[in-house]
Amino acid sequence: MKGIILAGGTATRLFPLTATTSKQLLPVYDRQMIFYPLNVLIKAGIKEILIIVAPEHSGQFINLLGSIFEGVGIHLEFRVQKIPKGLADAFILGETFIGDDSVAMALGDNIFEDDLSAKIKKFGKGGLVFAKKVTDPERFGVVEFDGDDKAISIEEKPKKPKSDFAVTGFYVYDNQVVKIAKSLKPSVRGEIEITDINKRYMKMGELKVEKIRGAWLDAGTYDSLLEASLVVKKKEIYKHFDPAIDEAIAQFNRELKTIAKKKLS
Repeated sequence: MKGIILAGGTATRLFPLTATTSKQLLPVYDRQMIFYPLNVLIKAGIKEILIIVAPEHSGQFINLLGSIFEGVGIHLEFRVQKIPKGLADAFILGETFIGDDSVAMALGDNIFEDDLSAKIKKFGKGGLVFAKKVTDPERFGVVEFDGDDKAISIEEKPKKPKSDFAVTGFYVYDNQVVKIAKSLKPSVRGEIEITDINKRYMKMGELKVEKIRGAWLDAGTYDSLLEASLVVKKKEIYKHFDPAIDEAIAQFNRELKTIAKKKLS
């Protein structure tokens, strides 16, 4: 399985914080936000990861992540997305990278308390998404369940939600997803929607929706960014990173300190 992280966009809701850097490079407690989706993928055993970035911040991502995982068997690639065309566009941009494999995609600003790795490792075919009960489902893709807890419909940002379960920003699909994404027509927003991919898998009877219980944070506003740091500290999420990430960050810090000392000498 390959991994993709979406880390582009302009994040206008976080201006002026994102006027000089990417949202996914803002700090969440003791590390940049990008490390949280990286952790989900790496803990699931995914070793090849594509990070999709905006052109104005591509250099910053490479400065931080370009060589940080050298020696631990994790390979990162970067692809510039000049114009955001919707979440589903990631599978078109990443077609060559994905090749014949299945793929897990994480939004770069989503943080999960639950460990999703076991469910990702068990993935076989079709599609797998995760849903969380929220107080404002009209802001998200909403999944409806029947009496047997089986997902029966998904709607994107409905005015009258059929449930209070939102589809979170982590998606797992088999290789059919590339063909499906390429067949989609843009929505009224002018984007190709991830919800339409989920609907296609559901129509084929191949979409599984897992409910999560722990905290799910969409760090896209001042309040949610602050909340993310507080929750990460309170629930000690920062203590549950894959050892490869913790060691990579520690080594990176040591190198920065060495460089700083040389500049001062």
